[in-house]
Amino acid sequence: MLTMNVPVDTPDRKLRARAQRVIPGGMYGHMRAARLPAGYPQFYERAEGCHLWDVDGRRYVDFMCGWGPIVLGHKHPAVTEAVQRQMAAGDCMNGPTERMVELAERFVGLVPHADWAIFAKNGTDATTTCVTLARAGTGRRKILVAKGAYHGAVPWCSPYPLGATAEDRAHLITFNYNDAASLEAAVDQAGDDLAGVVVSSFRHDYGLDQELPDAHFARRARELCDAKDAALILDDVRAGFRLTMHGSWDLIGVQPDLSAWSKAIANGYALAAILGNERFRDAGSQVYMTGSFWCSAVSMAASLATIDELERIDGPRRMGEMGLRLRQGIAAQAAAAGIGVRQSGPPQMPTLLFDNDPDGAEGERFTAEALKHGVYLHPRHNMFLSAAHTEADIDFALEATKSAFAVLAATR
Repeated sequence: MLTMNVPVDTPDRKLRARAQRVIPGGMYGHMRAARLPAGYPQFYERAEGCHLWDVDGRRYVDFMCGWGPIVLGHKHPAVTEAVQRQMAAGDCMNGPTERMVELAERFVGLVPHADWAIFAKNGTDATTTCVTLARAGTGRRKILVAKGAYHGAVPWCSPYPLGATAEDRAHLITFNYNDAASLEAAVDQAGDDLAGVVVSSFRHDYGLDQELPDAHFARRARELCDAKDAALILDDVRAGFRLTMHGSWDLIGVQPDLSAWSKAIANGYALAAILGNERFRDAGSQVYMTGSFWCSAVSMAASLATIDELERIDGPRRMGEMGLRLRQGIAAQAAAAGIGVRQSGPPQMPTLLFDNDPDGAEGERFTAEALKHGVYLHPRHNMFLSAAHTEADIDFALEATKSAFAVLAATR
């Protein structure tokens, strides 16, 4: 991590000190600022559109969007209105409202493979439920996952195994994403006990170049699952509604049996969806899965408004255009500075890494400099565009990255 002299009496620093006393480590998980270069804030005051303000009063153009949930922009008026209307009627009751049926109908109408929908609260709920349904529907145990892929933060799949046991992962087999031969070998290893194959919408492993799905690999995954009567599970938690409104692998013409959704489906309100085809309907009706907040009507109202607005403005296209503007600008700046960079993944969800930067120090210096100019980037994780990003926001960001490249070039 970068080191710098940071005042100890700022609101952010005071909150960190208070948090250390009552929260283990002061913060936990992927939003822990200690995982980022020095100077990044831990606590925030407010957000609007594609901008956010930390508790020290600094304003940023936001390219993380709450790590993905903000797809229309913070405090989008259509979503806020729907939330307020539903909140006036009620939220967490003894069962669902009509919003659940309406939302299930919307998902089934949008996503080609979906014949039904179940709702939960976060991405880990959705991926774990998909795995459970695959096992229930097939009567088998083995689940195939790509090496290095992230599917949630519970023992069966967390990339950080502290607290997990060998038994938690006893029936996992790994393969290499986009490597059909590797997948075939894993299927052979599973034998007659194969319940399902979990694939990400695209390869978005932390700190590595992203890879879009290879069409041959995707088709082979579908063929193998069909041949073995196993479930093909698409983890669309991160990408759903950013690349397309119809499920990410619809772009390459391959449909899963089950899919997991969360992040962007309700523009920041806690919601997840599990979608499935007719084959797994019985499993969906028999497996016991529930949560005290899973039927929250407010989040479902937010999702309905989010879907309506994304369709009205063609949100995936708009985010793609702004992401491409950012990518092209950064490429030109890097070339002018004589600095090698690699930009990967879809433009709506870009990753920026530096050549000859094995420890990520160059990327940390770059993003720390951009942060000083009011642009919130990430040095290793894929970033997120929202429909609130405008050409002016992108151009503002490019002024910040231009300054950051100049600092790097001057110290080489």
